[in-house]
Amino acid sequence: MLRFMRVAGRPLERFLRIEAASGVLLMLAAAAALVWANSPWADGYAHLWHTPVGIKLGALTFERPLEWVVNDGLMVIFFFVVGLEIRREIHEGELSEWRRASLPAAAALGGMLAPAGLYLLFAGHGETRAGWGIPMATDIAFAAGILTLLGKRVPAALRVLLLALAVIDDLGAIIVIAVFYSAGIAWDGLLIAAIGFGGIVLMQRLGVRLKLAYVVPAVIAWAGVYRAGVHPTIAGVIVGLMTPVRAWLGTEGFVAGMRHELKQVESVPPGSISGHSLAGVLQHVDATRREAMSPAEALIQSLHPWVAFGIMPVFALANAGVVLEGTPTGVSLSAAAGITVGLVVGKPLGVLVACALTLKLGLARLPTGIGMRELVLLGMVAGVGFTMSLFVAQLAFPGSALLGPAKLAVLVASGVAGTLAFGIGRLLLPATASADCAPTADEAEASTEL
Repeated sequence: MLRFMRVAGRPLERFLRIEAASGVLLMLAAAAALVWANSPWADGYAHLWHTPVGIKLGALTFERPLEWVVNDGLMVIFFFVVGLEIRREIHEGELSEWRRASLPAAAALGGMLAPAGLYLLFAGHGETRAGWGIPMATDIAFAAGILTLLGKRVPAALRVLLLALAVIDDLGAIIVIAVFYSAGIAWDGLLIAAIGFGGIVLMQRLGVRLKLAYVVPAVIAWAGVYRAGVHPTIAGVIVGLMTPVRAWLGTEGFVAGMRHELKQVESVPPGSISGHSLAGVLQHVDATRREAMSPAEALIQSLHPWVAFGIMPVFALANAGVVLEGTPTGVSLSAAAGITVGLVVGKPLGVLVACALTLKLGLARLPTGIGMRELVLLGMVAGVGFTMSLFVAQLAFPGSALLGPAKLAVLVASGVAGTLAFGIGRLLLPATASADCAPTADEAEASTEL
């Protein structure tokens, strides 16, 4: 059993290691952008992200600034991975059973409603009202990094709970973006998107398993969603949710296939197998390995490092360059105050109140090793918004004078929330997690899904 639990925890450990390392890169990228935008080379920073990039096919020309390529192009891959993670969790992870999903779902819902409400209380008037969605998000990279820094103080169950909360939080942010931060609907765009999504379904029904073959209909779907006036990153989420989560062979098929290939090799006398025959066996082994994992799991494994170490730092570099000049106006101060209070106060308050109500009503139970101290830490790390908050700020205040103060507020509030979370974790949690904080069989099984 102990061996099983150690093996079961490896995917979770790998996920947290990647996210923690990504958090370091995000912090460095944000710091570099902030320094660059306020240095003597600030014009170069602005010029870089406004550099036109595009393609031309005959009379057809499509050209956009480099910043748009990052925010509306590369971030589609980020949201695609988010969609894959949500699909996997609904199928067989923390969201597959209501008894396991109820606590993180309540925490995520409370952690979205309370920050939005506090923002509207501080800045819910005039042009600042549109920013209510900014403090609703949680940045899993920084949150996982803080838990990693706390080391053995953090029980395994809290890591699982945080990741489940983050998945639901991302789903809520996606819904908010699709419903409240999209332009008027153009129906011809929806028709194009339907053709793209329909192509994906048709290829799945025909049994097409070459992943690159799905790029073409996915791009058509992205173009249709963009044409429709909905933010194009939503297309990435939908394609992720459409990706199959069942493996063609699975574990039993993989074991049977490997045994068959080994018997083929063992049946040949030593030294008599040709290189051509060995190559054929290795090709079958590679195909068996690929088909042992579901398409969703395989794509997460391959794309997650690229997103964590490439796309997210580039996004931070492109969006964290706030120019620190001029005297803040009352309007910008109210927006900044709403974002700061929403993330630093609203997030932990919403998470704790929602968890308390859910537990009081008997709709959920605390995982082994989780108490009030751990829930306080959960609420504090949830207040680190960063990536998704910066993304929503771009949608809430496009081209507005409020965008700079909003971004700066996200950076400051995320830094304060992260620092407080680390300090509270060091203060409240014992230096070494107690024995009863070891993951139960259910938690160990759940951790393999993250």
